[in-house]
Amino acid sequence: MQLSVNGSDTFVATGGKPFDPSLPAVVMLHGAGFDSSTWALHSRWFAHHGFAVLAPDLPGHGRSAGKLLATIAEMADWTAALITAAGAAKARLIGHSMGSLIALETSARHPDKVSGLALIGTAATMTVGPDLLKAAEANDAAAIDMVSIWGLGFKAELGGSLAPGLWMHQGAQRVLQEAKPGVLYNDLNACNAYQNALAAAAQVKVPVTFVLGERDMMTPAKAGKALAAATPNARTVVLPGAGHMMMVEQPDELLAALR
Repeated sequence: MQLSVNGSDTFVATGGKPFDPSLPAVVMLHGAGFDSSTWALHSRWFAHHGFAVLAPDLPGHGRSAGKLLATIAEMADWTAALITAAGAAKARLIGHSMGSLIALETSARHPDKVSGLALIGTAATMTVGPDLLKAAEANDAAAIDMVSIWGLGFKAELGGSLAPGLWMHQGAQRVLQEAKPGVLYNDLNACNAYQNALAAAAQVKVPVTFVLGERDMMTPAKAGKALAAATPNARTVVLPGAGHMMMVEQPDELLAALR
C-alpha cells in the first residue's frame, strides 16, 4: 500500500492482506541498500497469522519517495511516524542489520510505540571498512560485490537456495543494483557512525529476541551476543551455519525464532 509519512509517499508491503490497525502490528525494517522485498516470505506468514504487517521501503529506497535519512536516529523517528501514520498505537519491530539498529533506537526514543523487538544480524557497532565505504560513495559495483559476498553464508555459493532455479547471491546483487545512486553509501555511513546501541539497549523495557548467524561475517555472532548481554529481557537464538542474510539462507529457522 501507499502511505504518507511526514508528507512523503511511502511504499509499505503488508504481506498480502490489507493493514488492519485493530490487530497486533508488526513493522519489518530492511538493511542497508535493500528494501521491503527482504521480507517477502516472512511478511506473508505474519499477515496470515493474526498480525497487521508494515514492511516499508525506507525513504529514497525502492518505491518510496522522500529524501534519504542520514542517521539511525532520523530513521528511528521516521519509524515512529510510520506507526502513527498507519493508525497503529504501537508495534513489534523486526529489524535486520541496519534495520536492527533502527528498531533498537526507536525503542529508546519512542518507547510508547514499541511492544517488542526482534534484532536480526545485529551488533553494538557496525563498523564499515574504508574500502567498502569508498566504493559505495563512488557508486562502484565493487561495493555491491563486497556486500553480497560477505553478507551471504557459504551455502549461498553452493546453490543452496530453497526456491528452485534461484541463486541467492545474484538475487541479493540485483536488489542492490536497483537501488538509486547514493543509497548504499548513505546507509553504510549511517551504520558506521551509529554509536548509541549500548545506551539504547539499556533503556529497553520490552521483550527482545536476538537472531544471530553462526557464520555471519558482517555482524559476527560474538558481537551480537555482547549486545544481547547488555539488553534486559533478551533471549538469543544462533542459527547454525547461517551468514548475515538469514531471511534467504535459513527462512524457516528464522521464522521459528521470530515466532
